[in-house]
Amino acid sequence: MTISSGESTLPVGANPGRPAGSPSLAEALRSGRLVRAAGAHSALTASLVEQAGMDAVWASSFEISAARCLPDASLLTMTEYLTVAAEMQKCCSIPVVADVDTGFGGTMNVAHMVREYESRGITAVCMEDKLFPKMNSFVAAPHCLLPTEEFCRKLEVAKAVQREKDFHLIARTEALISGQPVTEALERCRRYADAGADSVLVHSKDRTNRQVLEFLAGWDERVPVVIVPTTYPDWHADDARRAGISMVIYANHGLRAMIRSTLDVLRTIREEGSTVPVEDEIASINDVFRLQHLDQWRKVSE
Repeated sequence: MTISSGESTLPVGANPGRPAGSPSLAEALRSGRLVRAAGAHSALTASLVEQAGMDAVWASSFEISAARCLPDASLLTMTEYLTVAAEMQKCCSIPVVADVDTGFGGTMNVAHMVREYESRGITAVCMEDKLFPKMNSFVAAPHCLLPTEEFCRKLEVAKAVQREKDFHLIARTEALISGQPVTEALERCRRYADAGADSVLVHSKDRTNRQVLEFLAGWDERVPVVIVPTTYPDWHADDARRAGISMVIYANHGLRAMIRSTLDVLRTIREEGSTVPVEDEIASINDVFRLQHLDQWRKVSE
């Protein structure tokens, strides 16, 4: 049911999926332009990603874990990650791409994950080929990979149980993170595409884009390629698109900006004894009201 008042329409008791008419990630990728996503860890930060003009929200397991002051090490449950991703999608008209780590277990867990995420309006998930429990890719620790055959089986199951034709499965290889050569990343991604993955994400923590360019030189373009350029930030989006990249994920920059800016503001207030020095640097209360859609909510009671 919807309650309309003037120019505003609020969903009341609606199915908790994505807003009607909002594009899926598959639709965005079919446009042929570079899709840019940014990380978020709450409905509020997802709204900011959309306001910034990004094409998609990355429901980052790193950010969601950090918001709980926990490491990104498979500590949270599927339900905890799903709850946050679904809250993001309810407030955004751009697709949310859910980082589902290793799929939360074996093939039955993967099947359950796809059904549950679909039912909450999520149109895309990204699953990686590490062993459970995983550790964040940028931690100096062993990063063990699942055998290719086993990960392919997870991908096959995920695609077999999906209900929505535009549900998009990104297969992420951590081969380069684990110290394997580019040839291993290529072989795995070819197998993942054959197993049904709709896109592949080749992850690298090299300080340049060298490994990714080498990957692209050997890639046969059977499915789109996604990157996360956290450690090679100087690769301009336009240059990445010309090189053959279809989607770029700025996975954690919002979180890192929030930590730095919040700490600076609070320290200034403590040191200066008032909020005057920071008033021009922070959002207004009205900015918060706009993010809350307060005007539309108030019209419901008129």
